Amino acid sequence: MAEPLDTEDHIFENLQKQVDPKLLAAKSQAAQEREHKYYEKAQRRFGDLVGTNSTLPCTLSSIRILNANNTRKGFLARIFDPILSANQDRPYTLAEAIREVSIGADKLHKLDIFHEPISIFLDKPSQTDPSTTPSDLDVYLSVKEKSRILLKTGTDVGNAEGSAYGTLLLRNVFGGAESFNVNASLGTRTRSAYQATFETPILSNPDLRVEVGALASSTDKSWASHEEALKGGWAKLRWIAKGGHRHEFGYNGVWRQITGLASNASPTVRADAGDTVKSSISHTWITDRRNNPLLPSQGYYAKTLSEIAGWGPLQGDVAFWKSELETQTALSVPIPGVEGDSGVSFTTGLRAGVLYPLALASDPKPDASHLNDRFQLGGPTDVRGFRLAGLGPRDGTDAVGGDVYAAGSANLLFPVPGVGAERPFRIQAFLNGGRLLAFKHSGRDGGKASKITQKSVYSTIAELGSALPSMAAGIGLVYAHPVARFELNFSLPLVLRKGEDARKGLQFGIGINLL
Repeated sequence: MAEPLDTEDHIFENLQKQVDPKLLAAKSQAAQEREHKYYEKAQRRFGDLVGTNSTLPCTLSSIRILNANNTRKGFLARIFDPILSANQDRPYTLAEAIREVSIGADKLHKLDIFHEPISIFLDKPSQTDPSTTPSDLDVYLSVKEKSRILLKTGTDVGNAEGSAYGTLLLRNVFGGAESFNVNASLGTRTRSAYQATFETPILSNPDLRVEVGALASSTDKSWASHEEALKGGWAKLRWIAKGGHRHEFGYNGVWRQITGLASNASPTVRADAGDTVKSSISHTWITDRRNNPLLPSQGYYAKTLSEIAGWGPLQGDVAFWKSELETQTALSVPIPGVEGDSGVSFTTGLRAGVLYPLALASDPKPDASHLNDRFQLGGPTDVRGFRLAGLGPRDGTDAVGGDVYAAGSANLLFPVPGVGAERPFRIQAFLNGGRLLAFKHSGRDGGKASKITQKSVYSTIAELGSALPSMAAGIGLVYAHPVARFELNFSLPLVLRKGEDARKGLQFGIGINLL
């Protein structure tokens, strides 16, 4: 009778022993390899099946979405009903049918309410149904819905600011891939920011969306000795055109306050203090052909932004036309003796913008631009080697911004020795520079205000190229995290104008789209 008890004690002793982590890792790796081999085998088998039968005629008699319990059937029908053979002029081949169903599955993925992967199954309909034909196919898509509620908190550090945030996201609110997002953050520069947005696809099209939102924020703009408070809302229409070009057309209505002036605030800042209302429409166009948005080695990127405020029925008490252009080009640099991608790349970037004053409906004379609307230039994410808003016009110690700017950068990146080209670490050498200018006339002199304003705009744009830009060069370390790009650079200013605020030495930057 003692032997079973001894055996039982021995079992409990083994259970209490700590399992070797290396053994667990090895078992997990082996399981992943078996699963990967099974998946590869299934994919090859499926590919062979389609390859040998790709030209066979077939009829898609039904398409069913499994496990989409919280998504409206009518919403999904708009995606897949047009694919059914009953709505087609001619029968599919098997390859064509699979392609069309895959396009529909890709649309489901873009809706961001289902987990990956979305599995596709083909089956023959029941032969007991007299309406079926030998070429009929039933299609099943198996999905797993993402959680409808997501609550996230965290901290952000970057661009000389630290902040804590909380986000509440409600997915698939009404069963049509709608999302409602509430965000609140507190920071060292953006003292407080509260934002709520509601977004929904139009006609079940993930590439056509409408968004409405509201915000309230307070930001410390120490470079110009004031705080800015914003309260307002917006409505936006987004769509993706053929070729992947992204468009956004929107309306913004914002009540702005320049408040909390420092005791040493300049006369320019004090003159613009108080309330203004901006009512504007805007259009943004983006095309991105880079192989990696954060660390590109090939391709190009282009973006344009146009905004018009206070014109005609828009009302408000500020009027202007604002236009910006941003481009980036990346080239891979081959190294003799190195096969494949060397990891060495050369990138160039250009940014430019103009703020053209317009006349309000109540006043035929164009008004001077306001501090809230002017451009600022300088900092670790655009012109490195200068402090935030370190370039351009100043009144005393305040950076009061400008109406026209241009900035460019040339960067040579190469792998960190001993790390390898496949890792997201690079050493970069850069040369960048830019100029930020203000118009010389407000357009309020005499009866030819518009002509004076036009002449001032043209002469200021011409002045951009009349002298060397403010420039800096340096070397640094780059890390392309999946969320953002981190840079630690040592910068040396080369060309500096009176009053501009340069930074010689180490400078840390974090952003998504750096110059």
